[in-house]
Amino acid sequence: MRPCNEYLDAGGKQMDLLPNSAPLATKLRNTLIRYHGIGESEWRVAKRTKDATVWRKPSEEFNGYLYKAQGVVEDVTNRIVDHIRPGPYRLDWDSLMTTMDIMETFEENCCVMRYTTAGQLWNIIAPREFVDFSYTTSYEDGLLTCGISLDYGEVRPNFVRGFNHPCGWFCVPLKNYPSHSLLTGYIQTELRGMLPQSAVDTAMSSTLANFYSDLKKALKT
Repeated sequence: MRPCNEYLDAGGKQMDLLPNSAPLATKLRNTLIRYHGIGESEWRVAKRTKDATVWRKPSEEFNGYLYKAQGVVEDVTNRIVDHIRPGPYRLDWDSLMTTMDIMETFEENCCVMRYTTAGQLWNIIAPREFVDFSYTTSYEDGLLTCGISLDYGEVRPNFVRGFNHPCGWFCVPLKNYPSHSLLTGYIQTELRGMLPQSAVDTAMSSTLANFYSDLKKALKT
């Protein structure tokens, strides 16, 4: 594990700087808790399915939207979060994700991951690459797994480097049905590249709705 904030290659040469994990994790957690407290009146429904509802509001981070998704998932909190956070399960079921590598592991349930996503909307949105700092922590009776992109490492050929502003998933057991969990996500992804905003909005709403249906199928296997 790396408690420090820099990466050294085999010859001891300093490479791209990595963040100091502890303060970044604290700031990220506090940002997500603030999003979780935003009143209902500020959100506008973007999509409804049998598995989830997706809302959106203007992002404070960039010229796009902060999306909120929420739905009940029939499983216990720990197992759901294990399927969402970086690890062996996510790549098996997430239909949008094509590769995932853990680049660095820190203390306190933190890591840096690089992952790629498939093209969307008949490849109007080309494949994207992201490098994210990820942190998982307790929240009330459940868990919060959250992340933010880093400008770290070289961009792979044939990919556009996207950027995730603070995002995360709250997962808490339902009070009267502890075998069921309420999963609430906050996502604000800057896809970058030359894209019409309408295409981005359509893709984000559909991606979040599909996330729930794909996750539920994976948890049943």
